[in-house]
Amino acid sequence: MNHLPHFLSITACFLAACGLAVAQNGFPWQNESLRYSMNWQSGLSVGDGSLTAHKTESGWNFEATVNAGVPGFAVNDTIHSSSTQSLCSTQLDREFNHANKKTHERTTFDQKAGSAERTTLFPDGGAKPGKSTFDIPSCARDALTFLYYARVELGQGRMVPPQRVFFGSGYDVKMDYTGAQNIPVDKKPTVTDHLVVSVKGPKSDFHFEVFYARDAARTPLQIKIPLSMGTFTLDLVR
Repeated sequence: MNHLPHFLSITACFLAACGLAVAQNGFPWQNESLRYSMNWQSGLSVGDGSLTAHKTESGWNFEATVNAGVPGFAVNDTIHSSSTQSLCSTQLDREFNHANKKTHERTTFDQKAGSAERTTLFPDGGAKPGKSTFDIPSCARDALTFLYYARVELGQGRMVPPQRVFFGSGYDVKMDYTGAQNIPVDKKPTVTDHLVVSVKGPKSDFHFEVFYARDAARTPLQIKIPLSMGTFTLDLVR
């Protein structure tokens, strides 16, 4: 039996009853900056990452960075995303540098028209950058905005329904709750809610795990990403 909706409903009611007594820190109430250490499955540190949310007059700006390296392969990625207050995407920028191979791509969302334009700025930039246009559903979300949207829904006692998420191409994303799970945080066992995120796209089919804190902001404490070379773990640095 899936106990998450029941647990989250109780949590949401408790927070509402507490009102101002609850310390509403971090997203979605305030700007937020989270830092993560990236570790190889052996425990060896291979880099770091960050997630940042900044509130604007029209909505939110999000940023994710990854700076990591294993022998012979360095990764330096930056993702920028902007959204409305309802967390519907307006723009996504992806800047990747994998083993000195650089790419920069931008997707601009026109929610009213139900379409988005994807533009390759580098290496195809210049006078005639590569462009393509595609249809999007109502309140379409890019991958980074979706991660923050999921936190809002979990904090309100709701599971995120399966939906199409955009990260260049469109991907079908599904989140499944597997139960409460203890993980070490600052060397102390901490109860988290464990969710498995399944992602299926035109040329990919994979999953990753997220361990959410049971706080008002539903802070992601740990993210596990299985790759062909092994599993990478992102641990929140307090």
